[in-house]
Amino acid sequence: MEDEVDRLVAAWRRERPDLDVEPLEVLSRISRLARHLDRARRTAFAEHNLEPWEFDVLTALRRAGAPYQLSPGQLLTQTLVTSGTMTNRIDRLAGKGLVQRLPDPGDRRGVLVRLTTAGQDLADAALAGLLAHERALLAELSAAQRGDLAGLLRQLVAPFDNLPE
Repeated sequence: MEDEVDRLVAAWRRERPDLDVEPLEVLSRISRLARHLDRARRTAFAEHNLEPWEFDVLTALRRAGAPYQLSPGQLLTQTLVTSGTMTNRIDRLAGKGLVQRLPDPGDRRGVLVRLTTAGQDLADAALAGLLAHERALLAELSAAQRGDLAGLLRQLVAPFDNLPE
């Protein structure tokens, strides 16, 4: 089965036979897959009237466990955005009744962001919907192939995730 990357690689081999274009066979497929996955995730989130960033913040709080709260700094670390962006996101989610700001008992100047019951329900429903979509995307692979692929991708991603900040 031929894909768009096979055609791209063949064209580069024809045009630039002096270059080793083998990395494109892997990384161009990952890049194309990332774009397809982004579209699929947006569709899954839209079914719950969520933007991807809303899902990211709500599920970060949900994963924190009861009482489903984190400091804005912890949310920054988990979602990889700036503090100004996070402040705006918290404001918007609070306006929708999905999170609330509470004083941090350990820091008089600090706040904690807590998931509301509505936020928890939405995060749970959106996650279940996302997983159903993603299971369908992986349906062509056997369990062993999914495990192998996860391991190989972990090898590629881990060095980036473990860079000093």
